[in-house]
Amino acid sequence: MTADTATRAKTLGDFAHLAIEKHFHKTIKHEADVLKDKDPEALHQMRVGMRRLRTAVTGFAPALDLPKYAQDKHIAKIARILGTLRDLDVLEEAFISHYQPALPKSEQKVVDTALKHLAQQRQQAFNEVKTTLEKSRYQDLKQAFIEWLKQPSYQQQADLPIQSVLPDLLLPQVSQLLLHPGWLVGTKAENAEIQALTNMSHETVEQELALHKDVLHSLRKQTKRVRYQMELFTNFYGATYNAYLEDIKTIQGILGEIQDSVVLADFLAKALDLKADKLPPNLSEKLAESRYQAWQQWQPFQIRYLNLQIRQSFRSELLRPKEMYGNEQYDNTGESSNGTVKIKERKKS
Repeated sequence: MTADTATRAKTLGDFAHLAIEKHFHKTIKHEADVLKDKDPEALHQMRVGMRRLRTAVTGFAPALDLPKYAQDKHIAKIARILGTLRDLDVLEEAFISHYQPALPKSEQKVVDTALKHLAQQRQQAFNEVKTTLEKSRYQDLKQAFIEWLKQPSYQQQADLPIQSVLPDLLLPQVSQLLLHPGWLVGTKAENAEIQALTNMSHETVEQELALHKDVLHSLRKQTKRVRYQMELFTNFYGATYNAYLEDIKTIQGILGEIQDSVVLADFLAKALDLKADKLPPNLSEKLAESRYQAWQQWQPFQIRYLNLQIRQSFRSELLRPKEMYGNEQYDNTGESSNGTVKIKERKKS
């Protein structure tokens, strides 16, 4: 952030500006490579950048006065279009790296048919991404952020000291996470306590996932929101906070493995014009086994976060942000080694 004053970032508005600037620039720097369509990692990074930018906009919303095209719903539209293409890349990678090599030749031919179908869908999705990035919807979004970053406008709450409001920013998202019905999949209530059903058979796990795949996918999305928001404020907390953050990252990954396997099975069924339970046997067994192994990894975290003491400890940790400043030295970008910055003068709406 270019600095006009020597004021360090201390307020809610200061950190809102820092987060938006960081994730906006990390997003647009991958734009050219995405349009070249030669490196899937560029698309992945641009999609993640867009999601993190959206988290910053929604997470700091009480402090912000953003122009129309820089608001959440416009970011979400672009992110969804990027996401469709990225999801197809993930499917292709799973096919080629994890499933196809382990199948007999007869079933590899079936996968080849599905890959051809996937390639057609991917071309359509890329065309939509290309059109989107070259047309006004995306260009308006970029210009809105460029102008806002040059001359930011805020709500009155922007002047609140950052430490005084961090719990208020973090607790709503964490509360939504802890209250999510996804934690209750594969559990039973007994004597006013929730108990996870352990030692479930492969068949029972498949039944649970068939019934509750959407709610687990929703839980995964909520873990992602909490993760991105918590990552904005790691400098204000210590080892306990970071341990909870690592748990959230791991849970997101495990639920992602379950979701990817479910989506892959659904895609195969549609591509091959089959019912999901009529997929080639070796492929079907391998998909089910990947879901079962992910479920085994999920259950310890499920048990942990259904525990009253853990939930209370998690909430309590968010209530104790620490002072992050020392005698940092600033480089010519205005950013110090620990992320504090010098801030521009700004206007209030």
